[in-house]
Amino acid sequence: MGSPSRHPGSSACDHQYNGMCLQGPAGVPGRDGNPGANGIPGTPGIPGRDGFKGEKGECLREVFEESWTPNYKQCSWSSLNYGIDLGKIAECTFTKMRSNSALRVLFSGSLRLKCRSACCQRWYFTFNGAECSGPLPIEAIIYLDQGSPEMNSTINIHRTSSVEGLCEGIGAGLVDIAIWVGTCSDYPKGDASTGWNSVSRIIIEELPK
Repeated sequence: MGSPSRHPGSSACDHQYNGMCLQGPAGVPGRDGNPGANGIPGTPGIPGRDGFKGEKGECLREVFEESWTPNYKQCSWSSLNYGIDLGKIAECTFTKMRSNSALRVLFSGSLRLKCRSACCQRWYFTFNGAECSGPLPIEAIIYLDQGSPEMNSTINIHRTSSVEGLCEGIGAGLVDIAIWVGTCSDYPKGDASTGWNSVSRIIIEELPK
């Protein structure tokens, strides 16, 4: 016998009800296919809105220039010729800009000491009347072990010398800086002379710590 004929235009199915195919059980899932080719690039999107304005930054040059400004002063005398053995020799007033800085001080001038027997003189700085305590006094000494029988002997050497150092812990504002001459501990004083026949100077400079 031949195969049963199908109605033209209809699809073949195994089970029918009232002329309609019944859905059978689900088949086994198929395997993943191969990745497709890249698609056509999309058109550019609409530009986004402007963001919020940021805070102003600091460039390295601005930070350096604002962090420190040179501050220095010089007081000078053509010929002090000061022959005192105890007391203030000269002073120089300085305006200190910051409280957390250090002061570098320098006295340069001729110093002389003479005596019959062993003697010692001390030249030192004061700041507003007090010696430096941050960390230690700023001083220089001349010691003479043995002179001539008379103080007006030929041992009378005037030599340019310096007293120099850094002092911390001084507040901002006006600072009276002075150079003094005094005695050394445990030694008698001699005949001192400061600034003979030459220029003497005090130089003051404020430095960052």
